[in-house]
Amino acid sequence: MRNKLLDVCKIVLICLVIIKVLPSNGQVIELLHVSYDPTRELFKDYNKLFCEHYFKETKVKVNVLQSHGGSGKQARAVIDGLRAHIVSLALEYDVMILANHGLIKGKWYGGAKGKPAPFYSTIVFLVRRGNPKKIKDWDDLVRSGVSVITPNPKTSGGARWNFLAAYGFMKIVRGASDNGAEFFIRRLYSNVPILDTGARGSTTTFVQRGIGDVYICWENEAFLALNEYGTNKLEIIYPSASIVAEPCVAIVDKNVDRNGAETRHAAEEYVNFLFSEQPQEILAKHYFRPTNPDVFKKYSFQFSQIRLFTIKDVAGDWTKAQERFFSEDGVFDRIHKP
Repeated sequence: MRNKLLDVCKIVLICLVIIKVLPSNGQVIELLHVSYDPTRELFKDYNKLFCEHYFKETKVKVNVLQSHGGSGKQARAVIDGLRAHIVSLALEYDVMILANHGLIKGKWYGGAKGKPAPFYSTIVFLVRRGNPKKIKDWDDLVRSGVSVITPNPKTSGGARWNFLAAYGFMKIVRGASDNGAEFFIRRLYSNVPILDTGARGSTTTFVQRGIGDVYICWENEAFLALNEYGTNKLEIIYPSASIVAEPCVAIVDKNVDRNGAETRHAAEEYVNFLFSEQPQEILAKHYFRPTNPDVFKKYSFQFSQIRLFTIKDVAGDWTKAQERFFSEDGVFDRIHKP
């Protein structure tokens, strides 16, 4: 009798846990994922896979809503009240801002498990077919008569990576002083005719509107443009060196906790599932570089080898980079006068 009673208690306890974690009355859990511009196609595919995975594991349906835009603008929208449950932003700094406003608690990479970012990218050049301006490296972007397309670092995370890649090239590869690197950046932005608010807007400017000779962009965005518009119109140029562009994925704790334990469970699984093998393959198929070494090796044929440096090499960390380069009266404000 005692054993039977213990078994009954265990079953009741398990049922109580399930009731606490999973929604009742057959409701569907809704998650809002706020991300940056070049991830639209990626997360459309990932969301479908995740919803199938989550239903298989829990018998609970999840509906994932997407929002995309410039990374800085997206962070601002969440601060202003957009109730994101998950964010994947182009910069760690944009996630730090959310944490500073009390929206995210503790470590943010990988949600509760504190893993590194599930993917990364780098910055490359997209040019017209045949490369008529003979663009080979960062030095070529400051030549007279070369029109450069890049988004606005004030609103776009990708644009900040572009800026730091150019600046880091001069400092790390060319051995320039701070003044020399700043002068180079000033010359580069004097060749930029339009500053769109986000990476996808700059892609439209360069590819559809036909403005510019070279577009500085995420590696994955360059491949997407190539696939959509054809190698007869565009080609990718890899500079001799570039920066490791590492987006940041996090759970927005304050918004998740408003909706209870079932939303928390789904949001954490959404982030942690990104590190699994099948999602890592989806990342690679969308030309993001997966952090799983086995998956990266499998898809390494599509990623050109390139010398990579980090944000630490250029500025120490994102707090220092933001203050020095992108804050009010920072380097960008000094070198660029609209």
